[in-house]
Amino acid sequence: MTTEKGSPPPISPSIIVLTLARRVETELGAALAPLDLTVTRLGLLGHIAAVPGVSFSDLARMSGTAVQSVHSAVKALVAAGLVRDSNARAGSASTIELTPEGRRLLAAAEQAIGDVDDLLFGSSADPIQRQLAAAIRAAFAP
Repeated sequence: MTTEKGSPPPISPSIIVLTLARRVETELGAALAPLDLTVTRLGLLGHIAAVPGVSFSDLARMSGTAVQSVHSAVKALVAAGLVRDSNARAGSASTIELTPEGRRLLAAAEQAIGDVDDLLFGSSADPIQRQLAAAIRAAFAP
C-alpha cells in the first residue's frame, strides 16, 4: 500500500499493536480451549487468585466490566467448581476465592500462556516480536 505520492504510508504503532494483539488473542484462545477456558474466564481466575477474598465490585473494577456481568461469570465459575464464595449470604459482602480445582486449572492455563509466549515471542519467533517482548518485559519489570 502506498500513498498518492507513491511513498509508503506512515507506520502506525496503534495498528501494529492491534494486529499483534488479535494474533495473541487467537493463539491464546486456541491454547485455552482444551481447558474449557476463555481469555475472559482466565482473567477473572487470575484476578481472584491475585486478590483472595476479592469482592464482586473489585472484580468488576479490575476487569473493566459491569458488576452484573461479574456476578454471572462468577456464578458460572462456582458451578464449575473453580471458585467459591465463602460469605454467600444475602446482605453480606462476598469473599470470592479459588478452589483447589481452580488453582489446578489456573496452573494449567499458565503453562498454555507460556507455550503461546514461546510461539509468538520465543527464540524461534520473528525477531521484531522478540524485541517487542523484551521491551514489554523491561517496561513492566518490578
